[in-house]
Amino acid sequence: MGLKPARIFREIKGPAYTRREFIRGVPGIKVAQFDMGNPKGDFDLSVALITKEDVQIRHNAIEAMRVAANKYLQRSLGRGNYHLKIKVYPHHVLRWNPVAIGHHADRYSDGMRRAFGKPIGTAARVKKGKDVLLVRVKKEHLEVAKEALRRAAAKLPCRTKIVIDGGEN
Repeated sequence: MGLKPARIFREIKGPAYTRREFIRGVPGIKVAQFDMGNPKGDFDLSVALITKEDVQIRHNAIEAMRVAANKYLQRSLGRGNYHLKIKVYPHHVLRWNPVAIGHHADRYSDGMRRAFGKPIGTAARVKKGKDVLLVRVKKEHLEVAKEALRRAAAKLPCRTKIVIDGGEN
């Protein structure tokens, strides 16, 4: 079965479902790394990607965002001239109730009976105004960092803005 569209899981509904010790069969998260580049470097600016609305971001969208930003930064600046950090973690377990459709579907499907759903992935619940991605660079590389965050924002299911901070984070 392929992935369901992101619009199905984008809205935050109900309480968080995070207790993995009670859940069987939760797929592992796809995010490979949360810190990339040079975390110990001395950088002038920190540029953050901030959400404009409350949203759930699936783990594969977080990984796609990370790959897009990191690839652009590494190709443009080199590995030692930036620090990229993912600021959210996918704790929330997503569930999906598979419903059979087609010929004799009533024999295979229970419909809405016991429709709690099976775990299909994880998502990060992000509040409005929270930063999702942070890039630290020197002043001369500001435009490259902004372009990397713009490319990363295209992978997210919500509206975002880029905020530049001159202080050390």
